[in-house]
Amino acid sequence: MSDQSQEILRLQSELARLQEEVKSLQEEGLRKDRKMEHMQSVIDSLRNMMAYFRKRLFGSMSEKHLPLDPSVLQPTLFDTQLTEKEQSALDAEVKKMEEQNARTVEVKSHRREVRKPVMRDDLPVEEIHIYPEGVNPEEYTEIGVETTDRIAIRPAEMYIERTVRHKFVLKSSLQIDNPDRQTFMIAPIPETIIPKGMASESLLADILIDKYVYHLPFYRVIQKYRELGVVLSDSTIGDWFSAVCSRLRPLYDKLRERIMSSDYIQVDESTLPVIDNEKHRAVKGYIWAVRDAVFGDVYFHYDMGSRSGETARRLIGGYRGTVQTDGYEVYEAYEGAPGKRMIGCWAHARRKFVEALDEDRKHASEALVYIGRLYGIEKEMQEAGLDAGAIRKRRQDKSYEIIREFEKWMDSVSNRFAPKSRMGKALVYTYTLLPRLSRYVLDGRYHIDNNGVENAIRPLAIGRKNYLFCGNHDAAVRAAIVYSLFSSCKARGIDTRTWLEDTLKRIPTEKDIDTLLPCNFRK
Repeated sequence: MSDQSQEILRLQSELARLQEEVKSLQEEGLRKDRKMEHMQSVIDSLRNMMAYFRKRLFGSMSEKHLPLDPSVLQPTLFDTQLTEKEQSALDAEVKKMEEQNARTVEVKSHRREVRKPVMRDDLPVEEIHIYPEGVNPEEYTEIGVETTDRIAIRPAEMYIERTVRHKFVLKSSLQIDNPDRQTFMIAPIPETIIPKGMASESLLADILIDKYVYHLPFYRVIQKYRELGVVLSDSTIGDWFSAVCSRLRPLYDKLRERIMSSDYIQVDESTLPVIDNEKHRAVKGYIWAVRDAVFGDVYFHYDMGSRSGETARRLIGGYRGTVQTDGYEVYEAYEGAPGKRMIGCWAHARRKFVEALDEDRKHASEALVYIGRLYGIEKEMQEAGLDAGAIRKRRQDKSYEIIREFEKWMDSVSNRFAPKSRMGKALVYTYTLLPRLSRYVLDGRYHIDNNGVENAIRPLAIGRKNYLFCGNHDAAVRAAIVYSLFSSCKARGIDTRTWLEDTLKRIPTEKDIDTLLPCNFRK
């Protein structure tokens, strides 16, 4: 075979290979086209779903909008966008807020506040007199003094409180004349909070205050007492604590009844780690706080660490009145329930937009301007000392109009954010709760936010950072009892130690325990 024939055969073979490769590439291209078509259909489907959910979450749905009349606060329909004039005014307010924030940050470190008094006027004074050396009273006449005050302290000291009961016996001559007369007399030992216990009321009060006011674990309390000359075991202090809480339980129950009879309460919940004996580790539990929003009394409720809707039902299911909460979903079940008016918390809504500042500063700042206007009105009314009627009128005339403008603004920007973004979450949270957030305008006694009950919970948050957890569910219940009574003392402006010592002395003999509640306390 000639060289030319061999070359032809080689070329024919190469051509067949290339044709096979082209066919394979064409098939691969078809597969990729089909895959791209499938991916495009998925993308289109997801886009449609996203548009649907955005419509559901942000859209102009009648049940999402506020009425023109705040006294109704029932669904209505309007779907308008911000005008250029409204947007320009909003932009100017945002710029002003940013400039104010910048000035605050710039001068904050240079401000010098006038020092407030650090001492009570009734502190005892011990004087140390110093005379100049070499002064001769016959040559000098004293013309005055110069004083310098410093704060001094003596360490606490332990002491024995000894009760001495004197015994008397009837004289012999009188015994003979009157054999039926009582021969021996001795005063009965006073009833104490722990019968035959060696801990006085002052020591028991100190133990509870160290843990639940100063947040010291019991082992630190034991160490403090050891330095003062008394060695106590952990089990001893634990037994005393349990006994005291058992005697305080009736007061706690009375406090709960009083708070739940109020027509306006605030509710919140916080974590409380508790040791699970079966799992041999600390697990996350929850403790609930209910605050009388009018007088400030607080009670804590622990239900085996549960945060469920069933616990909420037991807590406020039978309550009749106004309940102010955050956006936790279990409260949604009581929206529109007979006998209840649910109102929201603007501080929680504001917090969501603050978290979104890093993601979208422009729109988050615009939202904060609207909320800032609402708080500005509250501040003006507080400084003016308006009564509840005047506050209600001002809110309905001014605050409610701002809320409706805010809703219109949320409608205008809702399609720009994915629901899972931080800005989207803030809009979803606020838009969904807007009817509840608006209801604070219905009564001048209502608060714009839930900060009162959050402040009441703060000692609990500080405490768990120090003593870390409760030893079991019973210990958590005891903590709820003590925190409730101590928080109510704080709300009433009563010194906790004074109240607790006096109450522990009076509990054994007091028939009307209502008089021992912080709200009725008279030493």
